[in-house]
Amino acid sequence: MIVLKSDEELKLMRRAGMIVAQAHQLVRDNVRPGVSTGELNQMVEDFLVGQGAIPAFKGYHGYPATICASVDEVVVHGIPDFDKKLDEGSIIGVDIGAFVDGFCGDSAWTYAVGAIDDDAQRLLQVTEGALYQGIEAAVVGNRLGDISHAIQTFVEEAGFSVVRDFVGHGIGRVMHEDLQIPNFGPPGRGVRLKPGMTLALEPMVNAGAYHVEVLPDHWTVKTKDRSLSAHFEHTIAVTENGPEILTRL
Repeated sequence: MIVLKSDEELKLMRRAGMIVAQAHQLVRDNVRPGVSTGELNQMVEDFLVGQGAIPAFKGYHGYPATICASVDEVVVHGIPDFDKKLDEGSIIGVDIGAFVDGFCGDSAWTYAVGAIDDDAQRLLQVTEGALYQGIEAAVVGNRLGDISHAIQTFVEEAGFSVVRDFVGHGIGRVMHEDLQIPNFGPPGRGVRLKPGMTLALEPMVNAGAYHVEVLPDHWTVKTKDRSLSAHFEHTIAVTENGPEILTRL
């Protein structure tokens, strides 16, 4: 069931989104060569708990950490590890979710570790751009497929591929509400967008082919061809005045 949020509920979702955005600022300030993904996880967990937030990922279907930390060819769901030190030139996708006052905010960003090469930089720029293309399509009266198509078109015109095994989702009192939001597909299909819908849009983009595989830990997802992958996500609200991003400062 699609849950339309009231003005009061959107106020609460803005609070959750702001705390997630602040957690990303903390990550942005601390991503550097030599820091471990485990250290980043601990920083974020300490921050969220200190803000009175509940980490949304920790314990979710048994997931063991507060953030997902996905390095280089890891697409999503990389498990943080104090032994996993970041190398100069890598990229790391950090996904953060938190419950505040009963509502969830969810956002992912891919960060450069020190100086990265031009190909990696372009992958980040295109993936972030695809996210904003999807957000621009999230207007009242459009259909869900218009978001998917905007993302796919932008990515493929840049020569990259969109991951098809994982999708965006509705969000609110639970992290994954109805709808599922693929990052590919034809326009003009799917449900009509209405005010009060809250969505987590999250293009996952590979430098090579779109195929992925799940590792034996049942969480870590890598590109099958081991090409680089990037992941950007915002929680947004569909409003009469256009899409509102809830997870940015």
